[in-house]
Amino acid sequence: MYIDADTIIKAAALLTSIGSITAVIVAVIHFIDRQKLQDREIAAMREEQTLICYGLRGCLQGLIEQGCNGPCKDALNKLDKHLNKAAHSGEDQ
Repeated sequence: MYIDADTIIKAAALLTSIGSITAVIVAVIHFIDRQKLQDREIAAMREEQTLICYGLRGCLQGLIEQGCNGPCKDALNKLDKHLNKAAHSGEDQ
């Protein structure tokens, strides 16, 4: 078998195409892994925000029970409306 320039060019083209396809597959896998990580981080942040909202609600309710009505009552009403709206729209806190 004789190896000429045309055979070398075809072999190089084949190796290049295999390398390109492999690079695209690896990039897609890395992208999917990054998305999964971001989804887990967002879920953790939402859980933390839920705890903060309910803690804030408890504090405002306690202040209202002690007689601090004015802005505390308004803030509690707005927070309750927000939590109710989020609960009924299917959105996680």
